[in-house]
Amino acid sequence: MTIKMKDLIKKWWFWAGATLLVLVVSSVVVFQLLFSVPQRNAETEIFVVSASLNQEGLIGRLKDQGLIRSGWAFRLVLGRSGKDEILPGGYRVNKSMNAWKLAKVLSNEPELVWVTIPEGYRKEQIAERLSETLGWDEEQLQDFIQKYTSMDFEHLEGVFFPDTYLIPKDEDGLSVAKRFRNRFEEQFAPYYSEFLKQDIKWTTGLTLASVVQREAAGKDDMPLIAGILWNRLLDDMEIEVDATVQYVRDDVLHYGEARYNTQPLGDYSSDGGWWTPITPEDKDIPSPYNTYRNQGLPPHPICNPGIAAIEAVLNPEETDCLYYLHDSNRQILCAETYQEHLANIEKYLK
Repeated sequence: MTIKMKDLIKKWWFWAGATLLVLVVSSVVVFQLLFSVPQRNAETEIFVVSASLNQEGLIGRLKDQGLIRSGWAFRLVLGRSGKDEILPGGYRVNKSMNAWKLAKVLSNEPELVWVTIPEGYRKEQIAERLSETLGWDEEQLQDFIQKYTSMDFEHLEGVFFPDTYLIPKDEDGLSVAKRFRNRFEEQFAPYYSEFLKQDIKWTTGLTLASVVQREAAGKDDMPLIAGILWNRLLDDMEIEVDATVQYVRDDVLHYGEARYNTQPLGDYSSDGGWWTPITPEDKDIPSPYNTYRNQGLPPHPICNPGIAAIEAVLNPEETDCLYYLHDSNRQILCAETYQEHLANIEKYLK
């Protein structure tokens, strides 16, 4: 082999080695820029995924929060994981995770889940929804109803604020109940002084709001219903509200007796659901919650009302009506006299 050929081979090996070195260094640099951990020794944080967040939005949020170095690189890693979508909820992550580890965490079940409590639910319905979402067994469900939400009379019902919550799957029932009550305190705080200005106990206002919540077909009805119920209360009339009878009737159905009642009960039945229509016999249930048999409001709220119902109680519509009903289209009709009310029943409900 000639000296010239040997020089050419040496140069080839040199450039090949140099090129390989450049490729290796470039790969390390690319890895560092695109796939590696964004920050060393970072603290764990909660990354929240809403139900409406698509993959592009999710990747943008991860980038904005400094959890990934490159959206393109993470999209590639996520695609290789075979995960088409990330489930809504909360994930415990930190900036010390590289792209593959982060993708693995987000591809699993979330550690915190979204729970929506609709306005007008009683606490038993809330417990059932929590049981479904958090995987509670029957004992945990009953503990929530009988213990954690029954510690004092002013907080038996009405203070478990209807909202959407992000709750750890392993959170115990007592902590969940406190979470709901804390949200109630936050939302209800401005109204304490408003009730005080009108010389209304906040517990009275909340109880009436719970009745308005269950009786209204929608938010637009609430001020009128509140005005009518205030009229009946101020005239010392029984308010005669079906929802209060449903409340005590469902106690009988689910517990075999009406709680907080010492009188003997008859045999009442329903189809097993909550808030099903009452029968004429139900109106005779001997209970302080039965507003067909007792003047005034029930001893405590019958459900957990929203802000619209609370504001309706504070700002009722001025009316001379003492009666109301909803027609088959859920439109409200009111009457000043019982005779007018009977005429509305004949015209709109028969």
